[in-house]
Amino acid sequence: MHCRPAPPEGGRDSCVAEPLAKAVQAAETAPAPSVNEERRRAAVMRWRKLERQRLIDERLALPPNRRRDQAALITTHLDQALGEVRGRTVAVYWPFRGEPNLRPWMEQLHTRGALCALPVVVERRAPLVFRAWRPGVRMVSGFWNIPIPADGCDLTPDVVVAPVVGFDLAGYRLGYGGGFYDRTLAAMATRPRVIGVALAQAAVPTIHPLPHDIPMHVIVTESGPAPRAMTASILVACDDGH
Repeated sequence: MHCRPAPPEGGRDSCVAEPLAKAVQAAETAPAPSVNEERRRAAVMRWRKLERQRLIDERLALPPNRRRDQAALITTHLDQALGEVRGRTVAVYWPFRGEPNLRPWMEQLHTRGALCALPVVVERRAPLVFRAWRPGVRMVSGFWNIPIPADGCDLTPDVVVAPVVGFDLAGYRLGYGGGFYDRTLAAMATRPRVIGVALAQAAVPTIHPLPHDIPMHVIVTESGPAPRAMTASILVACDDGH
């Protein structure tokens, strides 16, 4: 476990600043994208915005009792995927806009000896930090008014359980458009195991992956781990009609 005091809200320490500086340097030295690349990216971002809203609306329309049942099934599959958790650091999330509520499962992880953490937005275009969480810890409103631990250590997770708005069979995740998880994973020296959590109804043929997108190791739904039947290149080629 790597633990350090959390920096004040609105600031960042060297562990955040250094990866961000490298990312900025890489962006400045990268070759300029072609016109076709720019057009494709713009088209993908427009499609994602519409698809994101559709999927969120469908998720929010589900009855609360059905969402509870789905979350319970998801946690059963997560337990099978993780196995023994004692001594491991598991980053989860606080539910937002109808996401599966894993808070009871987080309490179970704590009881079973895992160290739990929640994602914290330090700056809008900086990587996330994962702050230690335990039952009863004082919470405050963070980015998008999502509750975060008020203080505590920032942890380096062994496993990241990430919420998913939509996903494809190549394991790519459609999130909320901020790029926080992709930015964070790209900046980590050692990549943790990354598990996306979604409802099965959120599956799409492809999210039209872009160069910055990082696939999950597995996507877990109420039906179990989603199949990984095709690679991203095959999905994109099929979608383009090639």
